Formats: sequence, C-alpha cells, structure tokens
Amino acid sequence: MKWRSSKPALVLAAVGLLAGACGNSPAEPTTTVPTTTTTTTTATTSTTTTATASTSTTTTTSTAPTTAVAGPGIADRFDVQGHRGARGLQPENTLPAFEVALDLGVTTLELDLHFTADDQVVVWHDPVVDPAKCRLDLDAPDGVPDPDEASDAALAIRNLTAAQLSGFTCDRNPDPGRFPEQAATPTDIAGADYRIITLTELFSFVERYARSDLKAEDQRTNAAQVLFNVETKRVSGEPRTIGDGFDGTNAGPFELALLDAIERAGVHSRVIVQSFDHRSLRSIRLVDAEIRLAALTLDPLQDPALFADWGATIWSPRSSTLDGELLARAQAAGLLVIPWTVNDPGEMQTLIELGVDGLITDRPDLLLGQS
Repeated sequence: MKWRSSKPALVLAAVGLLAGACGNSPAEPTTTVPTTTTTTTTATTSTTTTATASTSTTTTTSTAPTTAVAGPGIADRFDVQGHRGARGLQPENTLPAFEVALDLGVTTLELDLHFTADDQVVVWHDPVVDPAKCRLDLDAPDGVPDPDEASDAALAIRNLTAAQLSGFTCDRNPDPGRFPEQAATPTDIAGADYRIITLTELFSFVERYARSDLKAEDQRTNAAQVLFNVETKRVSGEPRTIGDGFDGTNAGPFELALLDAIERAGVHSRVIVQSFDHRSLRSIRLVDAEIRLAALTLDPLQDPALFADWGATIWSPRSSTLDGELLARAQAAGLLVIPWTVNDPGEMQTLIELGVDGLITDRPDLLLGQS
C-alpha cells in the first residue's frame, strides 16, 4: 500500500539523513496548519498474534500507513499517533481535533471510547461529562443536564444516551497551562462541531475528509488509509465505568458493539484496540483472532514479551518507564513498541534514537516538524 505523508523532522534529525527519494511538494492545503514536503513509500508490517480462544497460532499480515525513515536503530516504519486527535492544538476527542491531526498527516488517530445508556460506542475519555471541558449547548434537547450545575452521576456517560451527549459542546480547555496552544478554532470540514460523537460518526467523518475538495491530494490519500487506535475505557475494579455486566473473561456488550461498529464501517484492517484493562483485550481476542491489540501500561514491568502470549501485537508503555532493554525484549517477541504520551521534542528525539516504532503525542505538529 503506497501512501504519502509529511516526514517527521525529528526522525530525520535523529538519524542525520533523509529517507529515500523525496517526491514533489503537495498542493497547498486550505487549512491554517501548514504541510511540508511529502514522500511516497511502501511499508508492510507483518505481525504474529496468538488467539486466546484456541491453542493454535494465527499469523496475520497487515499493511499500515507509516512514516518511512532510515538509519541506525530506526525501524522501517514509524507511526505518528495523534493523541485524542491533536489535544495540544484542539479540544480533545472532537471532530476539529481529528481534522487537524489529519491535516498534519498523522498515520494514526488515537482516541478513547465509552458506552452510553442506549448502548452506543462514543468517543470520549472521561467516565463523565466534565464541566472543565464541556458546556450545555444552546440547542440541547430538553432534559440534558447542565455540566456547570449537575452531579457526576447525572453526567455519567453510561447514564446518558448518544442523543443527549450530542447536546454538549466540548470546546473548553481544561488546562491552559499544559496546553497553551489549544484553541477551539473552526476547521474546514468540522467547523465548530465540538459535540461528543459516536465512533460511527468519526468513521464517517474521516471518509468524508478523504473525499473533500477542501483538502490537498496527499491529505485525502492519507485519510483514506489512516489507522484508528481506539481505547476501551474499562477500569478493573470499577465496573460502573462501562456498566454492561462484563464478567472479566467474555466480550461484554461494549466490546461487541465496538466490533460491530468497526465491521459496519469496513475498517477492520485499519483498527487497533488498546486498553489498560487487558481483560478487555483478551475478551476481544476470544471473538476476533485478527484485529490488532495494544497493551497499555502505566507502571514499570519486567517482561513485556508476555503480552504477545495472549495475542497483543503492540505494547504502549508510559514513555518514562521504557528503556533499551525492555524495548529490545518486546521487539524480539514481535511486538511494536509505541510509547505514550510524548510532547517534548527532546524526549521525542531520544525515543526515536532508542528505536521505538512510533509515538503517541498531543502535538503531532512538533513531531512532524509543522509547528
């Protein structure tokens, strides 16, 4: 699969040379985010996954859009993941945030998932509608609670329908000190649509982006093959977070609804499912032997290779817990290693030189050299 994307300037700086032959510059994009010179390359990723549902081993080969780099210690592929779209530039997990990430040329859109009262999979990080992020829309349906006044119970995602959740406008910056560049600036396609959306709506939006005359050709091409790294927000020991009766082993209504949305959108080969609650991932492996799974970790650990034993294909550790020995052990087990959440250019360069396979970042513009 051929694709075009801006090269990460930090990747090139880390290896001290250009990767391959550069193509012509793309047409000038019609967004406020500039693009850089593009390149055309073919990247094929082969991974081996073990299906927990049986004792047999299933080998899956996938072709992913990735940023090609060259040089000592750098993989043949590099995955630039826009965390919650591009949280450092636009309000998180909103259509404008995903549009800006696509404008920049990320290879993967990273996002979070919750489950509504009417069993819809929605794109949101928190278990509640946070008043620091969201306000009541002027056109909200009757009965939708005001985040500035309502209790957490009234604002719980699981207690609200998808239609009710669309009555919130989530254009507030909860931490201007941490994200001074975040601004709710309308974009070309999404405009000022800062609703909490369903996963299906996101898939449809990306498809619309890929056909839009408002975008440059390389942007449309990249959007047509961009990956989706979707996080199930289950929390072990807090069953009310998703509240679907999950038994800890078998895929719950949440996981099954997620897989159904993926299949209906026809994007199975472009989806990675990640989670800190590895029970969720294991349960998915029981019913889907091929979908890529990413094990998220917060704390240091001794043997990440164990994740490959139950079918994970990616390990995403907190960046500060990763060292060269753990990286080598994980990659030797066939795992891609993609740390989170890396926003400092110096840390980005250090991890690239270490040999990671990608980075999850709130600032893909910095990684792609477009700030």
